Amino acid sequence: MDPLSSISAIAASGMRAQGERLKVVAENVANADSTGSTPGADPYRRKTLAFEELVDRAIGASMVKVEQIGRDDSPFSLVHDPAHPAADDKGMVKMPNVNPILEMSNMREASRSYEANMNMFEAGRDMRNQMIDLLR
Repeated sequence: MDPLSSISAIAASGMRAQGERLKVVAENVANADSTGSTPGADPYRRKTLAFEELVDRAIGASMVKVEQIGRDDSPFSLVHDPAHPAADDKGMVKMPNVNPILEMSNMREASRSYEANMNMFEAGRDMRNQMIDLLR
């Protein structure tokens, strides 16, 4: 396969993977304050994402894909709020294990990685156009 097409395939796989990462981060941020609705119920549990290398032998390229979306099993924090509907008999409410600062850091990293892959995609497209211009 054409090496310039490989560039596009590699960059596209990176953009897809980082797009999935951004979706997971957005879901975590959106649920950072989502508690249970019944006394003692568990709140939202932070989602995690794992990447996997994918070798496409047809184009001879190593790409990336999302291997799995998992759950962060770290413990929930407890907040004393006896008036909350999810408060247990001691007045404690389990809060999600989402750290907004960590999620913002992940979002920034995913966004920059997506941008880097987009730049690589555009560079490959520009090289392909230059090659076509040379062949004319």
